[in-house]
Amino acid sequence: MQDLLTFMGYSNQLKKFIKESKTNNLKTKHFDSSYEDLKVKVSFGAGVVARIPWVSFLTEGQTTSEGIYPAYLLFKNDKKLVLAYGISETKAPIVKWNLKNAVKISDFFAKEGLNKPERYGDSLVFKVYNLNDLPSDEVLDADLSKIIDEYKSITFSKSETENKIQIQGEKFSYKSFLNQIDLANLQFSEGLITRFISSLLTKPFVILTGLSGSGKTKLAQAFASWISENDNQYCIVPVGADWTNREPLLGFPNALDTNEYIQPQNGALNLIINANKNQDKPYFLILDEMNLSHVERYFADFLSAMESKCGIELHSKDDLDSVPRKIELPSNLFIIGTVNIDETTYMFSPKVLDRANVIEFRVTTEEMSTYLNHVGEVNLKTLAAQGSNMAAQFVSLAKQKVASAAGQDEIKEPMLAFFKELKKTGSEFGYRSAAEILRFVSIAQMIKPDWDLKEIFDAAIMQKLLPKVHGSRKKLVPVLESLGNLCLKQDIKIADVFDPKIETDYAAVSLYPISLEKIARMYGNLMDNGFTSYAEA
Repeated sequence: MQDLLTFMGYSNQLKKFIKESKTNNLKTKHFDSSYEDLKVKVSFGAGVVARIPWVSFLTEGQTTSEGIYPAYLLFKNDKKLVLAYGISETKAPIVKWNLKNAVKISDFFAKEGLNKPERYGDSLVFKVYNLNDLPSDEVLDADLSKIIDEYKSITFSKSETENKIQIQGEKFSYKSFLNQIDLANLQFSEGLITRFISSLLTKPFVILTGLSGSGKTKLAQAFASWISENDNQYCIVPVGADWTNREPLLGFPNALDTNEYIQPQNGALNLIINANKNQDKPYFLILDEMNLSHVERYFADFLSAMESKCGIELHSKDDLDSVPRKIELPSNLFIIGTVNIDETTYMFSPKVLDRANVIEFRVTTEEMSTYLNHVGEVNLKTLAAQGSNMAAQFVSLAKQKVASAAGQDEIKEPMLAFFKELKKTGSEFGYRSAAEILRFVSIAQMIKPDWDLKEIFDAAIMQKLLPKVHGSRKKLVPVLESLGNLCLKQDIKIADVFDPKIETDYAAVSLYPISLEKIARMYGNLMDNGFTSYAEA
């Protein structure tokens, strides 16, 4: 079958690709998945129609988000089809094209007086076709065969990758952690694990909220123990109900002895100092029951330092009792807060929520059934240091400046739609949140390349956009209905989804099922109590 496809050439598939790019159909399963022993990936967008549809031809070990590959890039606005020496935008590839005097697509477009390419400008030109005047099938097939021959002549040896691994440690894999948590008798879904790790890598401040006893602290402790060399790299600090300033975390200079600095016994300050000294290792500050006190009081310096990168002043001397005058919050320091909601706790302000990814923990009937059938004592010792060989790579990913990734363009329109609806309640997001959502998409695709874009954006909605939504029935009813509609597939009525008498299969009716289920719960609470918020007891 493969020989027959090669003999026929790819021009028929290419013309079908061009024709379908003029529609709103995003399905690609009807396209051939291989050609000339290469894997073929086709994309018209995910969730919304892409401005630049593409076809990539991939050898083993190369992906569209991390590698090099021949690619057709369809610039619809300019009516140009570029056969390109493709270069991944998400992560810089290790292997390079063997080319001399190659021209970037962005430079070619500028020379021709065309629009600046919105994406893929760094990929290199092999051939540019006018969509209104394509050459014959024979020419198209011959051009593709030539670039594929060049591609196959490249040596994709593992030596270069292995050298990088020797420098940075073993390549980070979330699946390794996922596979090993069973040994500790912990039960977390793959979706929750990928959201948690992607959030940490996006920005090292994550809040875990939801059902009490659902494993929030255990997940934070398990991951920190798994990826750390020893328990000196993580610290679990129970937040006290009497915390009114930063001293429980950062200590204070002794007013009676000017040569002494009183460090907190919980080890938080020492952890931060060590993180600054060893920036190739991850360190984890886990704040348990973070909202037992007003977060804004004891955590204000941290919130400011996260954004300003200016550090936190501790005292006025050059060095005091081995404590520096100022400490930074380095990018290898990951802060995880756990939150329970009841009458003894405080709500977070928008400025706190805006700086974090908020992940809600819930337990499904199936998960509870599985737990009851496999009850066992949690044993975190089995995880200790099992992922420490991936720690340097994990830190490297957290520090990495992520370029525009495949799929970012496709989520910009739905992001704007959510912005418009949230603005009606004063819960709209700013530039920081928008940038962090785009980074989250890039990171998620990097650690799990086959993660569907709609599922990634669903997680982003849930973690970055909905947490700030709260208010009265009069204020929120129309907004929650509008937000719910943005999540729905066509021909589904939001009234049916919100009807408590109707059992809804959210995955079947929604583009973003996790977010829609949350919106529906918030709507139900609004109807029952006259007020609703993201946080639930």
